[in-house]
Amino acid sequence: MTKERTPLVSALLDRQQALHSEWMGALRQGEWANDKRISDEELKSQTSEFLKILSEAVQHENTSSLSRPEWEPARNFLQELSRTRVRQGFESEQTATFIFSLKRPLFARLREASGNNTDVLAHQTWAATELLDKLGLYTMKAYEKSREEVINRQQAELLELSTPVIKLWDGVLALPMIGTLDSARTQLVMESLLQRIVETGSEIAIIDITGVPTVDTIVAQHLLKTVTAIRLMGADCIISGIRPQIAQTIVHLGVDLHAVITKANWADALALAMKRAGMTVSKRGDTVGAVGAATNGTGSAAGAPGTQVKYSNGRPRIEA
Repeated sequence: MTKERTPLVSALLDRQQALHSEWMGALRQGEWANDKRISDEELKSQTSEFLKILSEAVQHENTSSLSRPEWEPARNFLQELSRTRVRQGFESEQTATFIFSLKRPLFARLREASGNNTDVLAHQTWAATELLDKLGLYTMKAYEKSREEVINRQQAELLELSTPVIKLWDGVLALPMIGTLDSARTQLVMESLLQRIVETGSEIAIIDITGVPTVDTIVAQHLLKTVTAIRLMGADCIISGIRPQIAQTIVHLGVDLHAVITKANWADALALAMKRAGMTVSKRGDTVGAVGAATNGTGSAAGAPGTQVKYSNGRPRIEA
């Protein structure tokens, strides 16, 4: 004997075409009336697919918990819908409207399916209300989770962009830092710099903090940890960009940086790094040797007539 359908099941299955049409109308009259971020065809496809999924799920006549297996397709659909809405730039309430706007059309179909039985209508209306509220809240949670994932990914990308490790010369790396230095960023700085030291075999790393607005005890401790990690890799570290204000702040805070090599600017740090690497840059006449110029195989730097590379203790020595 075939089990009799409930008004909710009948409203979703037998009156699906009319329900779909009214739902589309409600969406286009509401939040997305003049929104061009989503086309009519895309919205029509999404609403049609969800009605089919919802119709199959309610046939099990268990709307008390969305965690049951029959609701898995609905959960997956709403998660993907939320991710799409995040990428399209919709707000959370706009995304939840996708579900909540189904209430009025569905209630109208329930009245038709319930006939004159007011008790059945009241019971089915309440069941439909609870179900759509649960689906709407689930959609908002899925939206918030998707947005957090996007924000975290963007933050990670920005951190990577804000900590570029530059190879200035053979054996010399530089890391210009801009912005606040916190624990998360310090960890990324360590990983990026140490990885580049391994890849290039560099012996000297310059960390420039000219773009760091303030240096407090925490920032100083982060710098000390980075310097220690670099030394453990067998390389030396020079911190440049120590402005007068930063120097005074460090003194007032009582931070011990006596074991750290510091310079006022990047140029001084680079000069010290090259000196430590056994290289010297000298000037003769009006011609200045360009640091980083490639040699042309004859001892002269390409593009800089008069610049010569000599070796001291087995290391290149640049002369102009």
